[in-house]
Amino acid sequence: MLALARPTPRLPNQYYPDDENVRQYVSAQIRQLSPDRSSRAAMGKTSMRQNISYSVEPVDKSIRRSASTVAGQSTPDAASPTEPDDPISTTSGATAKPRPLQRSNTDIGPRRQSSPEKPDITEVWEMRHGYDEQYNSTKYLEHLSSTFFMYYTDKRHETGGKPRQEDPNYNASQWRMRDRLKTVSAALIMCLNIGVDPPDVVKTNPTAKLECWIDPTPTIGTNSKTMEQIGKKLQEQYEGLSIRVRYKQYLDPSVEETQKFCKSLRRNAKDERILFHYNGHGVPMPTPSGEIWVFNRNYTQYIPVSLYDLQIWLGAPSLYVFDCSNAGNIIANFDRFVEKHEEEDAEARKKDPNLQFPTHGDNIQLAACGKTESLPTNPNLPADLFTCCLTTPIDISLRFFLLNNPLPCKLNLKDVARIPGRLAERRSPLGELNWIFTAITDTIAWNLLPRATFKKLFRQDLMVAALFRNFLLSERIMRANGCHPMSVPSLPETHNHPLWQAWDLTIEMVLAQLPAMIAAEDGGPPYEYVHSEFFTDQLTAFEVYLAQGAPNQEAPDQLPIVLQVLLSQVHRLRALILLSRFLDMGAWAVNLALTIGIFPYVLKLLQSAAFELKPVMIFIWARILAVDGACQADLIKDNGYQYFLTMLNPSAQLPVPNQSEHRAMSAFIIAMFCRGFSQGQTVCLSPELIETCISHFQDAENPLLRQWSCLCISMLWADFPEAKWVGIRCQAHQKLCDMAADPVPEVRAAALHALNNFLGIPDLTTQVVHYEECVASMIMGMTKDGNSMVRRELLVLFSTYVKRYQNKFLVAAFGQLIEEKEFLVESEDKQNWNPQHGSLSRRSSQPGSDDEDNMQRISKGSIQRTMWMHILILSIDPHPEVAQDARLIVDYLHEALLASPLGLKAQPLMNDIVRLSRRAATTKPPAASRQPSATPNGRRTPMSASPAPPALPRNESYISAGMRRTASIATAMMQLPFVGSAKQSQPPQTMPANQNHLGAPKRSRVPEEWSRPPDVYDLESKPKAYIKAKCPKPRGFQKHDPSSAPVLPLKSGFFDWSIEYFGEPQMRPNEPDEPGSDDYNKKLWRRSRNEKVLNCTQPLKGVAGASPWDVPAGFFNNGSQPVKMSFHQFEDHLAIADDHDSICIWDWTNHTRLCRFSNGNPPGSRITEARFINEDDSALLLTGSSDGVVKIFRNYESDKDIELVSAFRALTNLVPSNKSSGLVLDWQQGQGRLLVAGDVRYIRVWNAATEICINNITARSSCPITSLTHDAVEGSTIIAGYGDGTIRVFDQRIRPQEAMVRVWRKHNQFITDVHMQRGGVRELVSGCRDGEVKLWDLRWKDEVRTIRAVDTAGTGGAAAATARGAALRGLTVHEHAPVFAAGTSTHSLNLFNMNGTPLNVLNPTIPSPYAVTHLLQSHRHTPMASAAFHPHRMVLAGGAVGSGWINVWR
Repeated sequence: MLALARPTPRLPNQYYPDDENVRQYVSAQIRQLSPDRSSRAAMGKTSMRQNISYSVEPVDKSIRRSASTVAGQSTPDAASPTEPDDPISTTSGATAKPRPLQRSNTDIGPRRQSSPEKPDITEVWEMRHGYDEQYNSTKYLEHLSSTFFMYYTDKRHETGGKPRQEDPNYNASQWRMRDRLKTVSAALIMCLNIGVDPPDVVKTNPTAKLECWIDPTPTIGTNSKTMEQIGKKLQEQYEGLSIRVRYKQYLDPSVEETQKFCKSLRRNAKDERILFHYNGHGVPMPTPSGEIWVFNRNYTQYIPVSLYDLQIWLGAPSLYVFDCSNAGNIIANFDRFVEKHEEEDAEARKKDPNLQFPTHGDNIQLAACGKTESLPTNPNLPADLFTCCLTTPIDISLRFFLLNNPLPCKLNLKDVARIPGRLAERRSPLGELNWIFTAITDTIAWNLLPRATFKKLFRQDLMVAALFRNFLLSERIMRANGCHPMSVPSLPETHNHPLWQAWDLTIEMVLAQLPAMIAAEDGGPPYEYVHSEFFTDQLTAFEVYLAQGAPNQEAPDQLPIVLQVLLSQVHRLRALILLSRFLDMGAWAVNLALTIGIFPYVLKLLQSAAFELKPVMIFIWARILAVDGACQADLIKDNGYQYFLTMLNPSAQLPVPNQSEHRAMSAFIIAMFCRGFSQGQTVCLSPELIETCISHFQDAENPLLRQWSCLCISMLWADFPEAKWVGIRCQAHQKLCDMAADPVPEVRAAALHALNNFLGIPDLTTQVVHYEECVASMIMGMTKDGNSMVRRELLVLFSTYVKRYQNKFLVAAFGQLIEEKEFLVESEDKQNWNPQHGSLSRRSSQPGSDDEDNMQRISKGSIQRTMWMHILILSIDPHPEVAQDARLIVDYLHEALLASPLGLKAQPLMNDIVRLSRRAATTKPPAASRQPSATPNGRRTPMSASPAPPALPRNESYISAGMRRTASIATAMMQLPFVGSAKQSQPPQTMPANQNHLGAPKRSRVPEEWSRPPDVYDLESKPKAYIKAKCPKPRGFQKHDPSSAPVLPLKSGFFDWSIEYFGEPQMRPNEPDEPGSDDYNKKLWRRSRNEKVLNCTQPLKGVAGASPWDVPAGFFNNGSQPVKMSFHQFEDHLAIADDHDSICIWDWTNHTRLCRFSNGNPPGSRITEARFINEDDSALLLTGSSDGVVKIFRNYESDKDIELVSAFRALTNLVPSNKSSGLVLDWQQGQGRLLVAGDVRYIRVWNAATEICINNITARSSCPITSLTHDAVEGSTIIAGYGDGTIRVFDQRIRPQEAMVRVWRKHNQFITDVHMQRGGVRELVSGCRDGEVKLWDLRWKDEVRTIRAVDTAGTGGAAAATARGAALRGLTVHEHAPVFAAGTSTHSLNLFNMNGTPLNVLNPTIPSPYAVTHLLQSHRHTPMASAAFHPHRMVLAGGAVGSGWINVWR
């Protein structure tokens, strides 16, 4: 995949002797781009991964290499190969001894020849440590190109476990019709006056006659019967729309009758809607002022009825239908009279506020035509065309199609009335037409109307919805006949919507089959009706919409049609599957579906026993409840919740392969059903449900099921004592405590959430106290969890426990104050030690009272005292949100203590603690200083460079100075340095000059500084204007208002955060994995960029071993002394940690600073490590501090966007030592493991995916670990360097107590660095303070080569170096090129290749104003502070002590 150029001509002393061998070596390094990517199972949603893969060309030959040794050093021949019983086990070394290395004929010394000579290779060298077989293995190469995992990029890191902030005005249940109305009464007014035409109407001849499909042509003596038939027919047509309405016919009424029945309707309807249908075909047209006409008692006059009076009689809400000419006049004047009524009511209310007035505003109006339009008179159409459109849409649609069909047709108007079937039978031709018509009109309204208007007109009232659905048809038909129907509220034009063409096609397909159906009905051959493909085609269109991914969240046109399809068993399953895909798009899609009216359908389907519908129904309900959880009352109807209880049972089978995921959804639905709903908790309470959830704890494949099983129990017994006792009998609380060790942080947090709700049984008996103390004790160890979300949930549980047992915690806090004071007094007395008298000069102090001693004795060892100590530890947690929550608990309890009867004694204790702490802070040297303290004989004993973090032993001080009554007591605690154990605060004890301790070491010629860390004598740089940088906070961090009093218990947001999972897309790839998305394109660009960097740098690695590396590539001022530097593999980023607590990110190519921020170190600690992780994609910055804290930052290159991703204490109980190295770490990207060690007796292995410590490997030494590295091939080998010069090799696959498989004791002094290359031949290089650098092979008991890296050019060798006091300050090794650099105490960087050949001596440039030297080193140049190679490019950066200037060389 990577095209490699042929290497340039080689210098005589080049590391690799053969062009062909160089090509093979470079080809073998193609896979250097990242550490070993060992395969491992991704654990559900906890695996933070993105797919990044690369192709590799296999290496088919061994790598040849020249070898020689430095004069005076042991040759490879002298090195002993691995013994047969050697515990080291590698692929090639496990079965055979490695081939001994022999001296070649290559001359590696400096040569002055003008032309290179090709050396003669006599021996073939293998890949170091036996890894050559892996590089020639096809399986291994495929393994390297497999999916690459990214870490700390999951949702819990993006959000910190905090739910999204909802809009306070947002109502999740806004889709519900809270103000649902129904039409209860209808007045059908027919003013026809059959046989008499009104004076202002001129009818054509022929003209339209039919009224309600009845010909009213008068015959002798039949006028009254015809009128009754028409009225009865109109009522039947309306009953086809809604049969529950009380209809009343009023045929040719008088004005008095009109007033009477209108008032009667309003009186009976109360606040419900009234339908007023007015047919004025037999009376004059409405007047310009909107008056309608009725008759007098004798039918001799037309009497006008004012809209003003009509509104008084009918009131509101009302629905008006006006079927008459010039009906627009009514619409135009209606609102004018409503405003007049409201003005009059307002005036009357001013006079008498107690008067009750009817409402007039909520009115809906439908009119047949405009203000100056007459009704159609086409004889082929009915006279009441508008009424027919509103009440018989199918009949009028068939007639309209037949009249407007341009093609010849054998059918007549009478034939279309013979379509078989009934409107209610959807499988019959007539019923199918009505079904399709409903879907089409709903869809037209959905697409054109505003959502609020659609909801009001089409979902609030069945009668209103039916009339407006048919009104859309009337607009089409009436417009075709010269009329423009009007409505209030007004609607946009709908007559030209494309779906009307689909309606015409549907009618045409039915009419095409009508002759055959009529013939079959008349006794002809039988005919089977062919159903329409309308719904199938629309579902296909909906599927196309889903395939496009809903760009811009546009509502699909077919959503109302999908709703109608649910009524059909034929298409139901497909419609539900497509609907579930739509709901999976997010909350906006669920809201649209609920608005369109999907809820009643899916609620009814819970009664269905169809086996194939169960998975999709579970999915749909999970999405609905994730958006609107207020559906409990709906689920309890008809026992709908039983549907999900059954599916949660492990014995229930589902027709899908991922049954556990659907059971997790069922558990989520039950949890939502029980949440805050006592009826739901009561009906769900059963031992079977709790035992079912407990059984799911063992499902190792699906963490989502384990998480929601915990939360289901949590919601079941929240504030429900009966459920808690059932859980106790099922031992649910013990099983939940066992979940504290679950590998998934979300599951651990869910278990804590359930245990928190378990606390609080009202009857506080001894048995209850025992159960709750057991729970508290079993989860106490979770304070060391690496996930901040889990620790915050733990604090919520602690706060509940503190509130419940507040009195006991007051005693525990008071006892802690007593112990704190005793500790400070004891420390002060030790400082007053008089060595001449051999006794302590104790000041007089009042002994504690008996009551205080009793309280201290009672509280010590109790669960409350232990929990209180843990809360105090968490109050200084490195994560700001965890620390803030813990401080709230501390503040609350201290305020309660001062307000309690113990307050009179607690206040003096606090005052004494403040006084003693301030005195101690002013009398003892700061523990954080790296400046040694002087002893009487003039020698210096360095203090520990890294203070120990707070821990549980008694000699730790939690409540230091600053204990005063401010807004936050705990914040005051945080403002003081934590000096660790008492050992650090003790002055150095020295023996008299004439006495010698038996165990004291004899004076030797080895400089004392060689046995200590390189920076032990360094003064902290003090720039003239050092400005403390801003400390990044987690996303969404909200600082607590100090003016508001703390309230317990704390509120947990974990459940709401967990709900969001079911509101997010699960059926489609994430945004970064979605082709075409911005994130996906950025990832592709980064991949291309990475490959380009590899292509450009691969050829250079072969010649790096002969380059002088003296080309300046950068020179810039960091502003403070560098301590650690790290290059990004692919970005032009250089991270520099200074000797304070700041980190600067530089663009080293442009010499510009991108970002500067504070690591937030407490006083007394410093940054000891800085690494980039996830470098193949969006990298994160990982830092380690001497107090054992690890922090991870996102957007580290931006001052504005930088955020804290994670922070935890990776090491606890750091042991102070004069050989202190603080915290050292190494990152395994392939395995997602963080290796940490330091001034402790173990190596701790943290899993980044699970965020828990998975291994504590015994260090097998009392000396501190000074450096860590690992193999990037197998990923199981750890190499550690120690302060006493030993190097130990550990295998993570072996038991921690037996993990050490190799120890080398060839170094005699402090190991500054040990490093194994990730590429090249995987050289393992170590360096110690005396200047020796050694190369190792894991299979060998002795070193491969020893190189004198300090003062190799001088005479006298090591003895001369010792005499001058030179020492190795630091060692940095290129990851892939055969080069390393040794930083010295004489202001030089000595470069060597792996053969031991010196390449160059670099002296960093420091402007004279910034040259600050140590007072004991004033005659020398300043030592090197830090140096780093770029992982791929041939670039080296370095900086010196006391200077902020950074030099970059190529």
